[in-house]
Amino acid sequence: MMRKLLLTGIVAFMMFTISSCDEDTATIGKSLTSNVDLFTIVTDTFDVSTHSMTVDAVLSHSTYGYLGRIKDPETGAYITSDFMTQFATLENAVDSLFPPKENILNKEDDEVIADSCIITLLVNGFTGDSLAAMKLTAYELDKPVEEGKMYYTDFDPEAEGYVRNDGLQRHVVYSLTNMQQSDSLRKANQSSLAINIKLDKPYTDKSGKVYNNYGTYVLRTYYEHPEYFKNSNIFTQKVCPGFYFKTTDGVGVMAEISIARMSIHYKFLMNETTYSNYTLFYGTEEVLQTTHISNDQNLIDKMAEETEWTYLKTPAGIYTEVTLPVDDIKQNHENDTITSAKIIFHKMNDKTELAEKLLKDPTTLLMVERDSMETFFEKRKKPDNISSYLATLSSSYNSYTFNNISALINFLYTKKNNGGANFTAEHPNWNKVVLVPVQTTTTSSSSYYSTSTTISAVNNEMSITSSRLVGGPDNQHDPITISVIYNKGK
Repeated sequence: MMRKLLLTGIVAFMMFTISSCDEDTATIGKSLTSNVDLFTIVTDTFDVSTHSMTVDAVLSHSTYGYLGRIKDPETGAYITSDFMTQFATLENAVDSLFPPKENILNKEDDEVIADSCIITLLVNGFTGDSLAAMKLTAYELDKPVEEGKMYYTDFDPEAEGYVRNDGLQRHVVYSLTNMQQSDSLRKANQSSLAINIKLDKPYTDKSGKVYNNYGTYVLRTYYEHPEYFKNSNIFTQKVCPGFYFKTTDGVGVMAEISIARMSIHYKFLMNETTYSNYTLFYGTEEVLQTTHISNDQNLIDKMAEETEWTYLKTPAGIYTEVTLPVDDIKQNHENDTITSAKIIFHKMNDKTELAEKLLKDPTTLLMVERDSMETFFEKRKKPDNISSYLATLSSSYNSYTFNNISALINFLYTKKNNGGANFTAEHPNWNKVVLVPVQTTTTSSSSYYSTSTTISAVNNEMSITSSRLVGGPDNQHDPITISVIYNKGK
């Protein structure tokens, strides 16, 4: 009995070694059989077909908002991004938002006034030239964009009637790098880039009442109706529906906005001491935020027609569709266990110098069923390593590797077999998956012994990225293959 257990352990170790190796499993040989005939390991490889598919809009839920305009060096098209955000107020923190009304120092006609109001767009990163002169217009919304709906990147708040026609508008000329600062100060501020939009001109609310600035409107509304500040939903309905930031001129840079922040500045008196203070309202992914992207779909479609490779191109551009040879993999192995199924997608290094500078490669790819691509994001799913997987770009091997999609092969095969005689006709994409560039959000938890990191969210990649992959209907390189290891029973 001990000898049998030992041999089983040796075979199991051999299986682990084979499936963990980065080399092509086809070089291992067709079969390995244990001396006691416990099971047989069989390997095989199968060709995989790919082609480019266009996507004109994607779900715009993202950690970041995007603002700016870039000329795509691959297509010659201008990619423009604008975004909308609401502002949040802390739940049930009404009493702590502003000091008591009688403590506010600045007044006009015995009514309190704010010293100033500024919206600051904090920049997490950018693509292009930080010195490029850009112009945006900040529009006050007439009503909040509705909660509970799915907004894609073709959603335009202005065209859909959400912008207040006679509302606040501010035009701002900016560059991400302030040339009026010294070289040392500019270098120090690279990690805290921001776009400031001052709302200090007179503001007229919907009832026709005029305030010296937008901050005064918010401040007086707070003292007249503190219940409007009870939570973010009431605040957007009754006080501030949100703002739409639209790129109106300039080309050369695309900014990734991590936070939109509205600050209302005022002076107040406490214990006979004068204080200058401000109250902050934040627009982040926790409240409704959408990005509107304009691109030249005709040029995108033309790129996707190229057949000697496939593309990964964002935002809202081109993905790679993969047809998995599920039937071929399972043929004559219906009762065998697939222990490993590995597939590698190699990236081509042939960008022009300008494209290399402007168009970074997607960092992370999601492999998801073709017919489930939209619902994956709409339902805020995370990869389950059954019907969806993640792979990251390896700079060493210049490739994206999905180490083991055996569960997906079994899942698709079982679904087809249980689907009835007309399944393939009714579901022509049943064996197709899509490679989608994505951004992931992670959370970490620590214990006394270790720290673990888990994926908390997966969103469409909204920044400007582009890669060409080996493959396509007229692939000129080695074929894409899937390497499979079977475990045959006695």
